[in-house]
Amino acid sequence: FIAKLDGAMQKLEVGDPLLLATDIGPLIDRGALEIMRAHTSRMEREATLQGAAPLGKGTEHGFYFSPRAFEISSLSQLEGEIFGPILHIVRFKSDRLDAVVDAINNTGYGLTLGIQSRIDSTIQRIAGRARVGNIYVNRNMIGAVVGVQPFGGEGLSGTGPKAGGPRYLHRFAVERTVTVNTAAAGGNPELLSLADDAPAID
Repeated sequence: FIAKLDGAMQKLEVGDPLLLATDIGPLIDRGALEIMRAHTSRMEREATLQGAAPLGKGTEHGFYFSPRAFEISSLSQLEGEIFGPILHIVRFKSDRLDAVVDAINNTGYGLTLGIQSRIDSTIQRIAGRARVGNIYVNRNMIGAVVGVQPFGGEGLSGTGPKAGGPRYLHRFAVERTVTVNTAAAGGNPELLSLADDAPAID
């Protein structure tokens, strides 16, 4: 698997996103690039590099980053969500599957989970245990279509209500209640019916 992964990464085209041949464009800004570089530096000390994609022509300027795959010994080596083209590989025994899912849940993050399996009971077991907003089975983990596939995470990932879903609009609304004690008008109902620009009553 790792040999095939590295071979696939070698074929990736990193470059100008306006070009049709490009697979991966630049990161969003310099801050994101520095986060990727710092994380890579730590992984080079603590993990094993198992694959990397070469940077293409024209990537000398801008926020381009070479995608990498690191094998780590434990999920606990990760200190948060890493938004960039870095893959972390963790090996585990098949009888430890529940423990792996629990470890993922314990990170507090739950945006997207991908499952590759032909065994329906395994898929259902993972999906029922994982606390993530989006689970993709036997497909890639990107490309949710807005208006067709609502998208949102759980825990420390995302807003909760899914973008494009029926409850998403409520995230942008604030519900307020105003309660008026009408008896405070002195018991005179005519005062309640006066417009703001009405003349004062003597």
